[in-house]
This record gives sequence, structure tokens and C-alpha cells, in this order.
Amino acid sequence: MLESSESPILLADRQRIMDHQLPPPVRPGSHYIDVEHLSWQETSFPGVEMKVLCRYPNGEAYTALFRMAAGSRLPRHRHRGIEQTFVLEGSLVDDDGACTAGNFVWRDADSIHTAHSPDGCLSLSIFQATNEFLEELTHDGNPADP
Repeated sequence: MLESSESPILLADRQRIMDHQLPPPVRPGSHYIDVEHLSWQETSFPGVEMKVLCRYPNGEAYTALFRMAAGSRLPRHRHRGIEQTFVLEGSLVDDDGACTAGNFVWRDADSIHTAHSPDGCLSLSIFQATNEFLEELTHDGNPADP
């Protein structure tokens, strides 16, 4: 089992986000991000990429766009906080059902599941805390032997 502090997703650092902010707001409080010019960041999971849009001061909560290739999957993991996901394109499927384009799903803290995208997926997700991954995947996206 991986330690929660060893999340395999490569999280964008604050400087990269700051580098893609548009000019400072006239008044403090709003932060506009040039999302088109943010690079997609590879994760430890084949076919899954992300763009971190906002990292909260606690260092764990964040908002990100996720892009999953058709057939890509996330291994079994536990949500250490509430996760909220709005699917923009494609579908995201887990043990409880499918969330399709234009729909929203949120998961309770401490929920455990696997997820995959049979046809590819673009989604916007908000996490209260990073996930704890309970298994690893091989380079081809299948669960590794224990």
C-alpha cells in the first residue's frame, strides 16, 4: 500500500500555476489562469493527464482538469476528503455507476473505488485532500501483482 504522502500523481507546483496567470487583477481577490497555455502533466497512470488550476493554501486541496484516454484507469484508491467531478466530455465509470458528459458526481470522504474511462474523458475535479492509492498499476494500466 502506498503512503498517502506518496501520491503517484505529479502535482503541479505553485510557480508553474503562477507563470500562467493573466495580468494581476485590478482589485485583489481574483486569479485568472490562462488554461490553454498550461501544460498537461503526466501522472503515474497511463493515459491520465492533468492541469492543476488552483492549489489551496493547505497544500492538499486542489482543483484540476483531468484528461483520460479511452481505456485508461485509476487503481483502487481512498478519498481522504470529498471529491467533486463535472464531466465535460466522455464518461467516467466506477463501481457505483457512470458519470457522462454534462453530469456531476461527488464522492464521500473515505470512499474507496477504482475508476476508468471506456471512451475517454475530460473532467473538472475539486479535491479537499489528495487521494491515498491502495494499489499500483503496471505500465499497461493493469493492477500490479501484490
